Amino acid sequence: MVTDGRAGRAREIRAGLRASLAAGLGMYPLGLAFGLIVVQAGLPWWMAPALSVAVFAGSLELLLVGLISAGTSLATIALTTLVVNFRHVFYAFSFPLHVVRHPVARAYSVYALIDEAYAMTAVRPEGWTSWRLLSMQVAFQAYWVGGGLTGVAVAAVLPGPIEGLEFALCALFITLTLDAVRGRRQVPSLLLGGLAFTLATVAFPESALLAGLLLFVVGLVLRYVLTRRRGGPRA
Repeated sequence: MVTDGRAGRAREIRAGLRASLAAGLGMYPLGLAFGLIVVQAGLPWWMAPALSVAVFAGSLELLLVGLISAGTSLATIALTTLVVNFRHVFYAFSFPLHVVRHPVARAYSVYALIDEAYAMTAVRPEGWTSWRLLSMQVAFQAYWVGGGLTGVAVAAVLPGPIEGLEFALCALFITLTLDAVRGRRQVPSLLLGGLAFTLATVAFPESALLAGLLLFVVGLVLRYVLTRRRGGPRA
């Protein structure tokens, strides 16, 4: 029985590692770019692994590098963090956290609930076990932290900075946006995002990003309320 239990556990861990591979291959080079950006921004090398452990949210980490290097106030950083990562609250509604029983493992699974982990469970909602889910999430963090450390090491031997690396954050959001609007139902959200950023740029040019995010969240909430009242599909 003990042998069967160990074999089953190993089988589930392997399944989790396989599930992480496709998205992980995309996370690693992005983590490498993150490590390079940290060094090129003039921050100490250890900021890359520190942010990857303390924050572990790729888009936010890339954004934080710019905010920290620009000397942004803690209040602005905190509000930006809340707005950018607020979507994770909704992830919890359908994420299979119920399969994780141990309180420590459960806390880690909540902490490691990133976009890629949610996407994998949303595409394949059935068959998740505690070991499969946790091994996938640990693998995702290993890809990201490993990529960041590789980027730091590469930056140390480069003769000079690489121009245009800061576009990695923009490229990430463009990729996520294109993936999210494959269906017509999400086109209104894309238009709301463009409208929010345009209004923020005109009305709040010095804080366009933060103002645009806040306006976009308000627009999404209004769209959700109107859609529910009309009895249509959720936004």
